[in-house]
Amino acid sequence: MTSTSYITTPIYYVNDKPHIGHAYSTLAADVLARWRRLEGKEVFFLTGTDEHGQKVQKAAADAGMDPQAFTDQVSGTFRALSQDMGYSITDFIRTTEPRHKRACQVLWEKLAANGEIYLGHYEGWYAVRDEAFYGPDELTERDGVKYAPSGAPVEWVREPSYFFRLSAWQDRLLAYYEANPDFILPASRRNEVIAFVKSGLGDLSISRTSFTWGVKVPGDEAHVMYVWLDALTNYITAAGYPDDPEAFAKWWPAELHIVGKDILRFHAIYWPAFLMAAGLPVPKRVFAHGWWTVEGQKISKSLGNAIDPRGLVEEFGLDPVRYFLLREVPFGQDGDFSRAALVNRLNGELANALGNLANRTLSLIQRNCGGILPAIAVTTAADSAIVEFAASLPTEVGDHINVQAFHLALEAVFQAVRDANAYITVQAPWALKKTDPERMAVVLRVLHDALRVYATVLQPFMPDTMAKLLAQLGVPEEARGLDHLATPLPAGLPLPVPEPLFKKVEAAA
Repeated sequence: MTSTSYITTPIYYVNDKPHIGHAYSTLAADVLARWRRLEGKEVFFLTGTDEHGQKVQKAAADAGMDPQAFTDQVSGTFRALSQDMGYSITDFIRTTEPRHKRACQVLWEKLAANGEIYLGHYEGWYAVRDEAFYGPDELTERDGVKYAPSGAPVEWVREPSYFFRLSAWQDRLLAYYEANPDFILPASRRNEVIAFVKSGLGDLSISRTSFTWGVKVPGDEAHVMYVWLDALTNYITAAGYPDDPEAFAKWWPAELHIVGKDILRFHAIYWPAFLMAAGLPVPKRVFAHGWWTVEGQKISKSLGNAIDPRGLVEEFGLDPVRYFLLREVPFGQDGDFSRAALVNRLNGELANALGNLANRTLSLIQRNCGGILPAIAVTTAADSAIVEFAASLPTEVGDHINVQAFHLALEAVFQAVRDANAYITVQAPWALKKTDPERMAVVLRVLHDALRVYATVLQPFMPDTMAKLLAQLGVPEEARGLDHLATPLPAGLPLPVPEPLFKKVEAAA
């Protein structure tokens, strides 16, 4: 792996306020970014807002606002979400920024110079909500209204349009997918994309004349760029394209684009084709995660069931919410949110398993060892099992995170926590104070060292709480990376009096 890592979320469309799905995408990217930093890498972590297009222009008009004022307001709510959820972003990009408009126009000019763009007319079924055209075979009809696969109504549109020669890239895309099997994950999504491309690609309309809120096409300002060409370009804008070639060479191509499954086609087909056509490198991976439902129902405006992640944070705490979202459902699959499930994870795994293990161990060191860290000693097979499992965790957790299997990374840690709880119960260090104080000290040091590993590898998931635990374990702030685990803490280290890490909550009503 390189010493740098560039990780992105989708940029979020500003026609609505943020909900749990937005928080989920950025959380996954944040965990990966934090893990890369634990590995000692330099990280660029990007999120932002997608602010152009017919849908935004209409939403602004419905709100009685100028589009720029409207996007300023809504974009601010997404920036606030990043702060409230503790995301460690490097940059927050907006597609209304001058740097981004320039990048879009330079990319357009490059594509045009390479013969990849031509002027024609477009006729087809268009969904305003999706900002996408659909073929007739993709549509369903109910009560005389045609609908896209997303459920958005479509209308017949005919207007002048510039086209990107997407059809010319079909074979080259398929060859790229074959040569880079991990470019699209999970595998089920990769198979869907390949099947779609094999079914045939037509040329892609990349400009519109029926509205004005967008990046102007260079040389023909009657046209604005198709919102997806504009939006996808954000990833190279932030990396320094075209005006900072040194930064661009450092960060691009991105290690990972995390996206929702509904926008995978744009990222896994259109985006690599645009980049290849412009002579630019393709990102290393696009990972499409699933959707959250709420108590079995899809999140929708009509149902009014969107969950504000900030409300969850206020009720349950930031780190339990971060933990739950990546623990409950395999990343890449759909999942159902329920308060009962969150409460069960918080009470069972965080408070009872990890929190209780830490509090018992550190309280015993306070009471029975004078608050001083015992010396290292491993004398039994049971000790070795705990020590060796803990030592294997950084590699195992890293292997899972590298393929965005966040739930498996957490399961590995909590299997170790469960084993450590069984170990402390069997060894009963509280009873060894009188009968075998030397053995008691060994047990407590084994547990302390294991807890240090658990807390270290859990930092990306629960940064605030694990910082508290590492402080209670006596680990200096500057010694909390993965490479520091090879250096044991010195015997005789004074430890602070522990405090509970998690508060149990009553079962959800």
